Amino acid sequence: MSNILAGLFEHHSDYKKLEDDLENSGFQNSDYIIYINSGNHSNQYLASVSVKDSNQVETARNAFTQNGVLKTYLFENMSIDQANYDTIKKYIDARNRAEIHNSPGIKIKTSSDGMNSEVKF
Repeated sequence: MSNILAGLFEHHSDYKKLEDDLENSGFQNSDYIIYINSGNHSNQYLASVSVKDSNQVETARNAFTQNGVLKTYLFENMSIDQANYDTIKKYIDARNRAEIHNSPGIKIKTSSDGMNSEVKF
């Protein structure tokens, strides 16, 4: 079974260029799906590519990077037939909820040395 590499893309990136880059990298039209909002082509979009090995993963990531990918997700043991928008979005949402994000501004205090010989009573 193949794996799916999914990517979330920036608002200003062009999905047509991504299609061309994927096909020029050796992927067939049946190997990828690009999910776009039919009302406005300048919105963010999501793409899924069927990859079989680490070389194809790297090739697809390079095409994604050239087209302004914000974040990529690798889903193992999933075929392109199972990669409909609702399923991919559900898995991405679950991964994002499970991710532990850095919390800026947290200061960790360590214990002090306590009293020393300079303390007078």
